[in-house]
Amino acid sequence: MRSSVTPTPTSAADIASGEAVAAYLGMWQATAIASHTSDWQASELSRYASGSALQVITGALYADRYNKVISRGQSVNHPTVTSTEPSAAPTTILLADCGDDSGWQKYHANPGQADDGQLVAGSPGGRRQISAEVKLHQDGVWRVTRFAAGSVGSC
Repeated sequence: MRSSVTPTPTSAADIASGEAVAAYLGMWQATAIASHTSDWQASELSRYASGSALQVITGALYADRYNKVISRGQSVNHPTVTSTEPSAAPTTILLADCGDDSGWQKYHANPGQADDGQLVAGSPGGRRQISAEVKLHQDGVWRVTRFAAGSVGSC
């Protein structure tokens, strides 16, 4: 005789939290990929970020392009949900993370120059506290709307 277990239904908050975390991780992955060529206009960025989060990312990538800097690698992130609003059917979720960008470094991209391919001074990377706000947009997609990253060693 086989017995069956009825799975516990997943709440709307659990589903929303999973989608918000996926958007956050997608933002960092899309940013890392764009940083490999300093492509501040990469279309994937707006898939995962909007508002000030998107402005910060595209501004940093634009500055890197202007300064002939590219990045290699990517960050390691393990976000946790700290708040859901409203709790029953969230449209805003706050996340906390201790991101590690020690494997995501900036390099000079000056073909033919002596510093081409060399690590940019002052960009050691490491573990840093990150807080993020992720919102459900009118198109039904979760996007990071803002984030703040602490200094290396803040977590």
